[in-house]
Amino acid sequence: MITSKDNEMIKHVSKLLSSSSYRKECQCFVAEGARLCMDGVLSGAVVSAFLYTKNGMEKYSQEFEKILSASQRNFEISEPLFKKISDTNSPQGLLCVFSLDKKTLSDKIEKGKYYAALENIQDPSNMGTILRTAEALDISGVILSKDCCDIYSPKVTRGSMGAIFRLNIIIAENFTEYISEISKSGIMTYASTPRNAEDIENTDFSKGGIMLIGNEGNGLKEETIKACSKRVKINMKGRAESLNAAAAAAILLYRFQQ
Repeated sequence: MITSKDNEMIKHVSKLLSSSSYRKECQCFVAEGARLCMDGVLSGAVVSAFLYTKNGMEKYSQEFEKILSASQRNFEISEPLFKKISDTNSPQGLLCVFSLDKKTLSDKIEKGKYYAALENIQDPSNMGTILRTAEALDISGVILSKDCCDIYSPKVTRGSMGAIFRLNIIIAENFTEYISEISKSGIMTYASTPRNAEDIENTDFSKGGIMLIGNEGNGLKEETIKACSKRVKINMKGRAESLNAAAAAAILLYRFQQ
């Protein structure tokens, strides 16, 4: 039973929850709650540590047994301590430390399939929602620019509703160059931008490709837009000047793979 906030495992988990650089250094991240922990276990992610309370063990007994058997190290901690380290408003008493799933540019983009590419998305809530939407719409994978927010932050992992464990995610070291090479290979790349673009309702997406979505405030970088095969836009009939990035992504990706 761990009851002290000065315990090394507690310090480790607390820092993983708060620091992106520490997550990268340790190559692991935290997922909290019965559903999210089970999503990780069922996806085959490596559970390096499992922290739980007595109440969590009893209330989620089925999930508890499965997570316990999959974890490399297990720790029971007191209820007050769990509430202190928890990143949620209503802690369920189950928390896992997962090893990072290392994705590299060796992951191949296949012709005829549908992908999303995100450039400089900064809001963790938007990122989580976009990943969740991409999985729901059966998008084959998501490419991220290196300057996107940390996809392993607590807000992203919760917002993705487990998609973080199941999606094929590629982080491009040089996003514009990567998109340019994909375009040159004959795979269609679509820059979502309101400038000099074709309405998505009039665009033929039957050959698949990559739909690019840009930063919340600035959209896609001009050099990235130029690297794409085609520019596309959502035709907005109302008076709003723009859409939230997650809302725009949902419309674009839904039309993209229809």
